[in-house]
Amino acid sequence: MSETSIDEQLVTRAQSGDQRAFELLVRKYQYKIVQLVGRLVGDADAPDVAQETFIRAWRALPGFRGQSAFYTWLYRIGINTAKNYIVSRNRRPADQDIDIADAELYGHTEHLSDVDTPEAELLTDEIRQRVTETISELPDDLRTAITLRELEGLSYEEIASAMDCPIGTVRSRIFRAREAIDVALKPLLE
Repeated sequence: MSETSIDEQLVTRAQSGDQRAFELLVRKYQYKIVQLVGRLVGDADAPDVAQETFIRAWRALPGFRGQSAFYTWLYRIGINTAKNYIVSRNRRPADQDIDIADAELYGHTEHLSDVDTPEAELLTDEIRQRVTETISELPDDLRTAITLRELEGLSYEEIASAMDCPIGTVRSRIFRAREAIDVALKPLLE
């Protein structure tokens, strides 16, 4: 049985009032949702925003029609909840904690391969800090798109569904976010 069909069965049971089925969905996706919203609002506020995401999902569950995968629908609720939280607190998102494995996703692995020297470790720290700063300074739409693609591993179609926009817009936003990261890293890598 596929993950999608398991989710569909749990959703159907939850829509019929089975709280245990929804509890299983929460357990299945809570870590991913906490990580997602944590990248948008900061780790300290992530559990509260994730909890609000699941509360909103429970309330909206009767209206879920299965036109997208459950987790895509849940991600959309998580993104919107995080955005609302940021607006309500009039805050900028906290810096994300991106480790070396995440920095390698940006195509600069040849500069990160010799991590044994102090110089290389310093460069790695500078790259991590620069990527984190650049992502946190991106407009919401670019930051969300790059986070969902590079850090959450969603496909362009899933991102388009989660962000409620055309795939072409998603591609453009990811391209612009990557371009901003490349520009920020260029002085460090020359």
